[in-house]
Amino acid sequence: MENNDINRLVRRAQAGKRDALEQLIARTQDQVYRLALRMLAHPDDASDATQEILIRVITQLGSFRGESRFTTWLYRVAVNHLVSSKRSRIEAQRYTFERFGEELEQNLVEPADANDAPVAQSLLLDEIRVGCTLGMLTCLDRDHRIAYILGEILEIDSSEGATILNISPAAFRKRLSRARTSIVDFMKAKCGLVNPENSCRCRRRLNYAQQIGRLDPGRLCFTGTLSEARRFPQVLKEIRRLKATQRAAALYRSHPQHLVPRDFVASIRALIENTNPA
Repeated sequence: MENNDINRLVRRAQAGKRDALEQLIARTQDQVYRLALRMLAHPDDASDATQEILIRVITQLGSFRGESRFTTWLYRVAVNHLVSSKRSRIEAQRYTFERFGEELEQNLVEPADANDAPVAQSLLLDEIRVGCTLGMLTCLDRDHRIAYILGEILEIDSSEGATILNISPAAFRKRLSRARTSIVDFMKAKCGLVNPENSCRCRRRLNYAQQIGRLDPGRLCFTGTLSEARRFPQVLKEIRRLKATQRAAALYRSHPQHLVPRDFVASIRALIENTNPA
């Protein structure tokens, strides 16, 4: 059952209480941002999309009748925007699984200090891991990508997923099955995290990623905390104990719980102060 605090905030916000609307946005903005980041694979594009989605949430809140959970309604508003918005900068590169796989097999270099890596390198490896796996998702078309994110990563059931996407549960399951097969088959064939027999390793991609500007140590976009980065090798051991078909989803669920940029709340407050929620 959804948190009663959220339901109370929704009712108060619909009644025109600005403090409740601000709290509601503060409570839900990270959920929206994580969804947008997984869909668009770039933090700046995800941040822009999150602001646009939250504007829609504010202006459309009066239409929420409580016929579904608020989170379901929130995701539906978000998805409607994400599947119809302009391409993100990663999507604009028009990756296919074939092209992505070819890149993963090229320019692999084993660092000289791989067995004695400095702590800072843990964060760089995290950056490669998260950025690369998010990039893989863009090889799916948007309809299958959002089904995979909802059903496999967020573990939303087919009934709720169908409501979010405004399709039948059978259609949702079919999309999810196709997306799952594509991601699992690709990772089993190319990703060294999922299949240790593959040549690609995050550490082997560090040098080339920095050379082409895909990895900037001065601006890490996807990393979590240092403790999370240090802990990932143990997490990976647990992931590899799973069935091969389960490892890809587990890898995505192991991503850091990204938060909206620190200055985002202030911009939302400005929107709330100038918007009638009813």
